[in-house]
Amino acid sequence: MQAVKIIKPGKNSTLEIGSHPKPVPKEHEVLVKIHATALNRADLIQRLGKYPAPEGASPIMGLEMSGVVEETGKEVTRWKPGDKVFGLLPGGGYAEYAVIHERMAMKIPENLSFEQAAAIPETFLTAYQALVWLGDIQPNETVLIHAGGSGVGTAAIQIAREFNADIITTAGAKRKLETCRNLGAKLAHNYHEGPFAPVVKEHFGENAVNLIIDFIGKPYWDQNIDCLSQDGRLIYLALLGGNKVKNVDLGPILFKRLTVKGSTLRSRDQIYKIKLTEAFADFALDHFELDKLKPVIDSIYDWNDVERAHQYMSDNRNTGKIVLTGM
Repeated sequence: MQAVKIIKPGKNSTLEIGSHPKPVPKEHEVLVKIHATALNRADLIQRLGKYPAPEGASPIMGLEMSGVVEETGKEVTRWKPGDKVFGLLPGGGYAEYAVIHERMAMKIPENLSFEQAAAIPETFLTAYQALVWLGDIQPNETVLIHAGGSGVGTAAIQIAREFNADIITTAGAKRKLETCRNLGAKLAHNYHEGPFAPVVKEHFGENAVNLIIDFIGKPYWDQNIDCLSQDGRLIYLALLGGNKVKNVDLGPILFKRLTVKGSTLRSRDQIYKIKLTEAFADFALDHFELDKLKPVIDSIYDWNDVERAHQYMSDNRNTGKIVLTGM
């Protein structure tokens, strides 16, 4: 089969489509002819040589896909050839074919295209994990979502909306902020215009935020802690702004009874991912069918233009997901 390969991983890496062994489904796996996949920042890190695939996973980039089942393992009972599925991968999405455990594959809702379905798994599963499993979101809470215009951010806004949350977001571009508002954010703050904490306090009061989803880390630590309410929760999904905070005051964590958690998804074991996928499917698939949830797609590239798509993401120009198709 053909797949996107990383040539000389590192700062000067390049990508090219070349030959790679076609995967063979194990007894509980299905082989999927991929119709679309989507970009994630993990792909940019992987091509730098800093985010290797988990042990046993495909070295090919791509953490999600949509397509058609072509072959099933001998113990598979949920799927048959011709079924349209989408799902989360530990790697292997930038290719013509991928294998996925039958319990991690989800049926593509009739109203979604392959491109739309491919834009769901990584972002929505990450957002669901952060808000529901780790953040224990409750109805009518106030939720702050940083990087609101990102793929995970746009998914998180929509999931929080289903809990009738008061949603606050941060982003750095007018288009991203407008998308956040259209999805349901009551307050969308441009971080180029100054600190977010005073603005949050002005609109919602002191110590008003119950749950924060953060991808930035160091620059936002003090403001996050300042905004959180009693029994507030802070969930870290990335540390794009740095990971070392000087002169940390632990007092608010104790006196406000705060919870601080961090998580990645790719490194989780398959049992965890299966349980997460099934919980998410129960929560979300009918919402996608009713258009109550919808993937936000910024742009679609033919996979022959994968280098250009990577540069577009690296420049932080996208609002929502960047999709690859044409495999």
